[in-house]
Amino acid sequence: MNNARYSLAYSPCPNDTYIFAALTNGLLADAPAVDVVLDDVEALNLAAREGRYELTKVSYGAIPSLLDKYRILRAGGALGRGCGPLVVSLPGVDSKASLLTDFAPDAVFAIPGRMTTAYALLRLALGRDQSVVEMRFDRIVDAVANEEVAAGLIIHESRFTYREAGLVEVIDLGDWWEHETGNPIPLGAILVRRDIADTDARAIDDAIRHSLTFAREHEDKIIDYVRAHAFEMDDEVMRAHIGLYVNEYSDDVGEAGIAAVEDLFARAAAAHLIPDGTQPEFV
Repeated sequence: MNNARYSLAYSPCPNDTYIFAALTNGLLADAPAVDVVLDDVEALNLAAREGRYELTKVSYGAIPSLLDKYRILRAGGALGRGCGPLVVSLPGVDSKASLLTDFAPDAVFAIPGRMTTAYALLRLALGRDQSVVEMRFDRIVDAVANEEVAAGLIIHESRFTYREAGLVEVIDLGDWWEHETGNPIPLGAILVRRDIADTDARAIDDAIRHSLTFAREHEDKIIDYVRAHAFEMDDEVMRAHIGLYVNEYSDDVGEAGIAAVEDLFARAAAAHLIPDGTQPEFV
């Protein structure tokens, strides 16, 4: 590649740090140099509105409002099956969860951000507005357990730990999506800013793919980087997170993944959540 240097933003979640570890730490020959920023995905969604980073992880739910500034890379994203967001609550009197339809519109849900795919899926499943409060994804479980909110929309590693707080699943929105559509769940993507030339964007895409291959083949060289950003997550949860969110779609979104994204946008447009005719644009 040329000697260009790119700003790259992604989350500290294990799937992202696993995918980008080799690229970030200069372990790949002939890969572009990157200046890395790690932040919560909703913060990255908001930063992308300003075009702040040349390369950035975002939620698919945010992309319709970002297409004027970015295109989507095929590698490095988060799609899959059995990996969707969950709505959780305290158990009812029968020690079971309420149904999603049992909550009144004024019941307050904690959500990880209005631009997240999780919130788009919640809106589609509910078919109506819901009273919500936004908070960082890692605060939501405690907010539900402490009865600050009626229910919580959880993502990332919270899906592995919510039971420890005494919570129960109301609905798995990933299961709902897969049942409704037959598609994998498009959660997050890596975007490239439109001022990056096509040849450079494709080279970056290849570098991300090579970074993931390196991680799989030389995990001992990258796992300390992943672990360092996993906060207080134990190794079992960290590895479960990687196993769930890093998959064949991480190498390339593929035609099935693109079809899933197009379906998400079409359903969101039909529900008047985004403008009609919004189409994803991949490099």
